[in-house]
Amino acid sequence: MTLRIVLVEDDDMLRERVLRPRLADYGFEVAGLASAAELERLMAATVPDIVVLDVGLPDASGYDVARGLRARHPRMGIVMLTARRETPDRVRGLNEGADAYLSKPVEIELLAATLHSLARRLHGEQAPAASGWRLLDNGWSLAGPGGEVALTKSERRLLQCLARAEGEAVGRDRLIAAVADNVHDFDPHRLDTLVYRLRRKVADACGQALPLAAVHGEGYVLTSLG
Repeated sequence: MTLRIVLVEDDDMLRERVLRPRLADYGFEVAGLASAAELERLMAATVPDIVVLDVGLPDASGYDVARGLRARHPRMGIVMLTARRETPDRVRGLNEGADAYLSKPVEIELLAATLHSLARRLHGEQAPAASGWRLLDNGWSLAGPGGEVALTKSERRLLQCLARAEGEAVGRDRLIAAVADNVHDFDPHRLDTLVYRLRRKVADACGQALPLAAVHGEGYVLTSLG
């Protein structure tokens, strides 16, 4: 499933140097626009699946843009991204048609998880199972018994490699080859750091420890992943 995502944000630095490259690390291809007028020109040629919309655009209110998008494209996903954090602003955003309302500075992991979840709803896919562990969204999300977490490119590669082993230990060299773009420039200690951060991230999001264990002298083994 290839999502057509458009980010409408007039802060060029935030859009091009922060949000777009970091979302790319979570598997998204995002077109960046700076105004409501640019969005209208793009939509004359193609309709995106999801629009991530800043409220404070230079040529229009994001609330008005959201209302217009929802009226013309009822099945489009709309995520509002704004510095306005007060409850009335959130309520207004949702009432104008937004599916989600996230405050700046936004956590990229939260934004990525929101986009994955919204995409599944738009495509009528089933929600994750209430128990067990499984990879979703072509491996870009991990669902656990108590929640769900978006995965970076390296985390996705690591878990996919471990999952293919079906409960058998996977050697460090093989794991490094899976996660590294260039194994010769990859510090082997980065693998342990990646595993440590993934475990902590999953425990925080899902409320349970990922069944990922170190095997002395070999590498790592992952169990209970469907």
